[in-house]
Amino acid sequence: MKILISLVSFIGFLLVVLPGPLYKYSIVDLGTAFAGFTLGMMAGGAALIILLLQALFKRQTLTFGNTLVTVMFSAIAIIMPLSMLSKAKSVPPIHDISTDLKNPPEFVAIVPLRADAPNPVEYAGEETAEQQRTAYPELKTLTYTQPKSELMEATEKSVNNLDWELVNTDTSAGIIEATDTTTWFGFKDDVVIRVIDNRNERLVDIRSKSRIGGSDLGKNAERIHDFIDELDEVLAE
Repeated sequence: MKILISLVSFIGFLLVVLPGPLYKYSIVDLGTAFAGFTLGMMAGGAALIILLLQALFKRQTLTFGNTLVTVMFSAIAIIMPLSMLSKAKSVPPIHDISTDLKNPPEFVAIVPLRADAPNPVEYAGEETAEQQRTAYPELKTLTYTQPKSELMEATEKSVNNLDWELVNTDTSAGIIEATDTTTWFGFKDDVVIRVIDNRNERLVDIRSKSRIGGSDLGKNAERIHDFIDELDEVLAE
């Protein structure tokens, strides 16, 4: 019995941990990967239920080691998908985030890289903008006093520091494009940074857009925050 319980909990653990890498390396499709989460939660819950029944009716067969392993694997199998669901409910179901909602920076060199992406390269529109204003009101155009050339150099350094793949640098247009690949699932999200002169100051805007998925679980906004923090650190050096 105890071996069966541990095995069920371990299977549940694998069903929520492996879908990401399996999708990342094109072994399974996204639908199958997400189905693994559901099955993993079910397996984790089943293992805990069986463990409880064993504790009630065959307590003498319990061992500390098996109980600990079962609880640990089952907890991961249940908590990880629930955490993702909770995150999805806490953020708007959007995947295109920009600091400039009226005139978002446009992708140029990245356009052909997104040719087969489910999410089109064009900005998602006013409905997305309204949801962003509510969820991320702090994301606005940045203002700097440094020369444009210095900001472009700092931007490129920041992109490299964040381990994004630099796709394009157009100094004359003030555009830098890059792609960030997520660790677990290997999702590719694209970023464009625009630097323009505005009299005695420079305006910097960042746009981050997922290639796939209706909701980004807040990842694009998080990425923009990370870039802003990194750029400020580079400029302070």
